[in-house]
Amino acid sequence: MSEPFSIPLEQMRRMVKPTPKGRALDPVAVEEVQALLGRMPRRPDLLIECLHLLQDTYRAVHARHLAALAAELKMSQAEVYEVATFYHHFDVLREGEGAPAELTVRVCDTLSCKMAGADDLLKKLPGILGTRVRVIPAPCVGRCEQAPVVVVGQNALGGATEADVKAAVKANESTHPLPRYVGYKAYLKAGGYQLFRDLVEGRRDVESVIQAMEHSGLRGLGGAGFPAGRKWRIVRAEAAPRLMAINIDEGEPGTFKDRWYLERDPHRFLEGMLIAAYCVGIGEVYVYLRDEYAHVRDILQKELKKLLADPPCALPPIHLRRGAGAYICGEESAMIESIEGKKGQPRFKPPFPASFGLYGKPTTINNTETLASVPWIVQHGGQAFLELGKPNNGGTKIFSVSG
Repeated sequence: MSEPFSIPLEQMRRMVKPTPKGRALDPVAVEEVQALLGRMPRRPDLLIECLHLLQDTYRAVHARHLAALAAELKMSQAEVYEVATFYHHFDVLREGEGAPAELTVRVCDTLSCKMAGADDLLKKLPGILGTRVRVIPAPCVGRCEQAPVVVVGQNALGGATEADVKAAVKANESTHPLPRYVGYKAYLKAGGYQLFRDLVEGRRDVESVIQAMEHSGLRGLGGAGFPAGRKWRIVRAEAAPRLMAINIDEGEPGTFKDRWYLERDPHRFLEGMLIAAYCVGIGEVYVYLRDEYAHVRDILQKELKKLLADPPCALPPIHLRRGAGAYICGEESAMIESIEGKKGQPRFKPPFPASFGLYGKPTTINNTETLASVPWIVQHGGQAFLELGKPNNGGTKIFSVSG
């Protein structure tokens, strides 16, 4: 009878070669994914950005590409599949399933659009547009004042009629034209970014700006209502590195105020963002934008490129991340999970994001409307902003009106 013996755990691990779990890799799919990702870093937190590339390129996310993507990011296929199927904007196909029609037309069927005839459009458009077009209902697309809204590809048609949609499909108008807005040069000419430059170059001090914010009574205008100045001070007191996440995932039916700001005066928001980042001592900024706002994404990409090419002074790294149609990601901790490339599931609290947020770092989370108010407050003072409102309810607030 042989003697019993033991092998150290680490030695056993070296002896056993790991084998990939799940679907066998398709060499063609691997080449396609590698070509699509190009020089993009292979990091799990960029999973959702990678999935958008697949969806945009192939009109769907095929099983063979999911397996190849998992290998590229060194993630399990199960994890990649779970994330892809969590978000509504990814058409995840099983083995053997064909891709959707060449073009997808989304009919908003939330309250304002429903009142304006969305149900009738949903019934009639499939017969009018034919089989090469997929017509599906969609939750609120953030254009409630233009109801009914039909999105042809990424081209949102306000006050849409059957004829409008048919004409857009026939002309292959699937991207939304950019509205007229205040660009970088025009904003600089009007004195833009001077407040930020004054702060960085020492003509204004951080403490006076934070005090002005606290005195103004400005609160978070994304729903929670936490005083913005106090939030800045709390996160500033945390150990570096500190991060900023900006929530532009306004998905509540009837809400479109963030879109209104950004498609008119994006640099007002960006300067407020940079002032906040400097005051809090932020190392990196992450902007999380709802996927329905494709035209706003184009504006921000275009204007950030100009800003970074000719900055008024040193800027922190700024990352623009796309949402993917998950309403829950409007909740701050679910948004953080999504930025990290995960399913957008809310975290247990405590700990709160101010101490343990994005990537486990202290994080200040702000809203578009809040940051767009910052330059005016810095220029005119907290008391002036407070006096714009009513007693015990100072400042301003934008309301989205439709119906």
